[in-house]
Amino acid sequence: MQLSIGQVAERTGLSVHALRFYEKEGILAHQVHRGPGGRRVYTQQDIDWLRMCIMLRTSGMPVPEIRRYTDLVRQGDGNELQRLEILKEHQDRVEGQMAQLQECLDLITHKVGMYQDYVNSIAAEAVGQ
Repeated sequence: MQLSIGQVAERTGLSVHALRFYEKEGILAHQVHRGPGGRRVYTQQDIDWLRMCIMLRTSGMPVPEIRRYTDLVRQGDGNELQRLEILKEHQDRVEGQMAQLQECLDLITHKVGMYQDYVNSIAAEAVGQ
């Protein structure tokens, strides 16, 4: 399957500009092929790789770290330990972020409960008058 840059943008949610940026930054696992007229031609494999990169980026992995991981993938077998280290470090960061967010959510939930109780008591008093 061959896809245009516009089709890939539509399927991944990335803009055409972002796709060109990812290509320029060396984040794509394989060099993008060019079709007639020099237009970029993507494959399903490119889309799958982009979706993974989007998840890594959305979860806070910096572009240079994604590039480092991509470079290792491009090199092929023999560097799986390095790839694992990159992903485990990121996993630890994401888990830390999730723990912090859970603490924030717990506090917010507590405050919402307090205000909800207060508003309900005022409403009950107004009905009782």
